[in-house]
Parts: sequence; C-alpha cells; structure tokens
Amino acid sequence: MDSEPSEGRGAPVGRRVFLGTLGLGALGVLAAPTLQRGMEAFLGGAADLDPTGLTGLLPNGGGFRYYSVTTSVPRKDAGNYRLTVDGLVDRPTTYRLADLKAMTQTRMVRDVQCVTGWRVPGTPFEGVRLSALLDAAGVHASAGAVRFTCFDGAYSESLTLEQARRADVLIALRMQDKDIGHSHGGPVRLYVAPMYFYKSAKWLSGITVTEDVQPGYWEKRGYDIDGWVGRSNGRDDEPTT
Repeated sequence: MDSEPSEGRGAPVGRRVFLGTLGLGALGVLAAPTLQRGMEAFLGGAADLDPTGLTGLLPNGGGFRYYSVTTSVPRKDAGNYRLTVDGLVDRPTTYRLADLKAMTQTRMVRDVQCVTGWRVPGTPFEGVRLSALLDAAGVHASAGAVRFTCFDGAYSESLTLEQARRADVLIALRMQDKDIGHSHGGPVRLYVAPMYFYKSAKWLSGITVTEDVQPGYWEKRGYDIDGWVGRSNGRDDEPTT
C-alpha cells in the first residue's frame, strides 16, 4: 500500500480571515487575469482550511467554486499518485501519473455547468479517454456500470458502461491548459462533459467495473443518477455539448 501524507483536520476560518477573503473574491471578479489566477489559488488554499464550506460561495475570476465534502484532502503528486482499475475486468491495473501522461491524450473544450446554477464557458480539459482504460483492462461481458472512488475518502460516482465509453468522458490530467491543481481535483479527476459537474469526480483514485450502477455521494442525497445537463435534476440549462 502506498504511503500517504497525514490527514490533519482543517481548522475553521476565522471571521477576520473570512471577511478578508470575501473582499478578495469580489475584487477578483473585476481584476485583470493575472490577479484572478492568484486569487483563485488563494481561494483554493482557503477552502482546504474551511470545513464550513463558506469559501465555496465566494465569487472568483475563473468562475469555479472550491468545494470538498470532507474537511481536508491529502495531496498527491507524481511520486505517490496511483489510479487502480479493477472489478469485473480481465487485467486489473494500477497506473502512475507518468503512465497516464504517456498515453494518447484527448483535448476538448466545453462549458462546465454546475447543478447549483453557475456555468463556466469554454473550459479546456485534456486527458485519457476512459474507454481506453476500460479496453486495456478487458471488461467482462457481465459488466454494466463503472464506479469511481476518490482519495478524499468520501466521494464516489457511477456511470453506466455505455456512458463511460463515450468519447467525451475523460480521465483528465489538464484543465484550462495547465496541469490540474489540488483545488480542482488534481492531479487526476474524472470529466464527464455532457453531465452536471458533480458527475466529474475530483481526486480520482479508483475505477471499478461493476454489474449495476451504484448511487454516488450526491445521488444518495437526492441528485439524479443520470446527470445530463438540461435533462435532469429538474433543471433546463442549455446542454454543454
């Protein structure tokens, strides 16, 4: 078993820090792109220390909200990151970050739509098509779904096998033309382009082929299992593809 950094619980953000962060968030909406990027990094760090989730409500120049369902998430890099593919497959495999980077990369640019309403237009993602990993593993005839687990220790997601094999579903290594940082779910995350962003699990660590779809973290709390943008969760957003 690979070693991991210790997981200390994040301390609450104090009132003074929170108000200062709120000011920076508002400033970022009007600031130049360079300042926006720096502010995004600041908000990402603040979110890591904020178990209340309040930092996830702040505006920022990139349009994204920083959010985790746990109080802290261990950090992974090229030295200790591993992605396992197992379950109903002939060849269970463990990938290092370098292994994934050496594979054929696909780039796509789509809008990102959150089920809570915010949208980030024209966001580039790059990575390995999930179908390539499934083909390499040799999926059993009895399989019907794929379950995803994350190294935050809590989050999970699931797709039907047909959905997982779509050409617009990636094991993403890059976002906005740079390596995916920790706050955005790096170094590797799932990206399901035509579905609401909760389906694109951050901090991806496991891909397990199963017989049936297993409800993920948010599905157990009322979200639709099939999270198509504009066709689920009672919303009528414009599709992202």
